[in-house]
Amino acid sequence: MITVRNLQKTYGDKAVLNGVSAAFPARCVTSLIGPNGAGKSTLLMLMARLLEPSAGEIEWQGQNVAHIKTADYARRVATLRQSPGFNMRLTVEELVAFGRFPHSRGTLTAEDRRAVDEAIDFLSLESLRHAWIDEISGGQRQMAFLAMTMAQQTDVLLLDEPLNNLDMKHAVQIMQALRRLCDEQGRTVILVIHDINFAANYSDHIVALQNGALRFCGPTDEVVTEARLAELYELDFDITRSNRGCVCNYFTSKGQKEKRS
Repeated sequence: MITVRNLQKTYGDKAVLNGVSAAFPARCVTSLIGPNGAGKSTLLMLMARLLEPSAGEIEWQGQNVAHIKTADYARRVATLRQSPGFNMRLTVEELVAFGRFPHSRGTLTAEDRRAVDEAIDFLSLESLRHAWIDEISGGQRQMAFLAMTMAQQTDVLLLDEPLNNLDMKHAVQIMQALRRLCDEQGRTVILVIHDINFAANYSDHIVALQNGALRFCGPTDEVVTEARLAELYELDFDITRSNRGCVCNYFTSKGQKEKRS
């Protein structure tokens, strides 16, 4: 479990996060939701130790992460940033192998190669194993970066908007893969996500931020309500639930729907 206590991040006089405290349960999918500028990516990058907090602390399994060596932390927590950039010409297999760097420091062992093969197989990327990263689609590239993160074989995966710019099919494939990682391998997945319907249908836990502050958090079924979402996003919501999940409809206001009827 990762826990943040009274976490703050400021840039000059501007507070991006202000006193956020929340627990992220182990072996669960947790979605960070909220409007633009809420502080979601900042919170994720603080947990990844890619940013330093201005105040507060972050704990992993009861230990302050500031006291964990960077190399050790990289073997426990993997991070996929919002716009991962590789200027080198790499195949999918070579990219995925980068995920083994915290373990092998660049010299692949038989164990490293097994981890790469498992990640490629898990995401059904075998047909693209030898394809060049810059010659495949954006959705396929995003799957390859996710495979790289998986190959790190950490307990925790931190993903910053992994569905960004994806079509529906690739977005569903990635969310299904994250769900399987949690259910089949006991991994902890924490992601920043803007699509409330994906968050509502694939997450176990929700953490909602607004203007740098925690607005609510808890089990998805308990906290995803019309009233809470309306307050968070300043939109009208209708939530319809069925045996296939729930649909959070925010496309038209309630007044517009009543006029049509």
